[in-house]
Amino acid sequence: MVTKEKTTTKKVATKPKVAKKVEKVEKVEVADKEVVMPKVEKKVGRDGKYIYAVGRRKSAKAQVKLMETGKGVITVNGKPLKDFFTYFILQAKVVSPLKAVQEEETHDVVAMVKGGGPIGQAEAIRLGIARALIKWNEAFKPALKKMGFMTRDPRVKERKKFGLKKARRAPQWSKR
Repeated sequence: MVTKEKTTTKKVATKPKVAKKVEKVEKVEVADKEVVMPKVEKKVGRDGKYIYAVGRRKSAKAQVKLMETGKGVITVNGKPLKDFFTYFILQAKVVSPLKAVQEEETHDVVAMVKGGGPIGQAEAIRLGIARALIKWNEAFKPALKKMGFMTRDPRVKERKKFGLKKARRAPQWSKR
């Protein structure tokens, strides 16, 4: 009697190899102190070198390009800031992170914003500009964080529930 042995091959799952991150470091002098900053990869567009960041608020999403050089021109959806946001308060919200670090005359900003209302859009652009400034120079982080420009406001309108008139508003109750 001859017995045949069956050989089976098992496939063993292997972990994918992960490349180690190597950070490039750049030394920058800030107010007579030498600060070591990670080198930011700047993208090159048709307008020149820029730093890209995203800001969100409620349902508004803003894609912000902070140009490396410029005259302080801010463009939102292809329009100048004053034409897009007609209220001065909203214009001041957008410019506030640049004013906080005294960089309003050295960078141009190009923003594309979708969704939400005007206040949400202005605050989304503000967050995007603040994130881009920190990518550009890490020394700005304490000042921007202290002013409250780095916190993403997660509040979103609550959805309407079945059987209610709004998210929490119940229909009027009558005893008889």
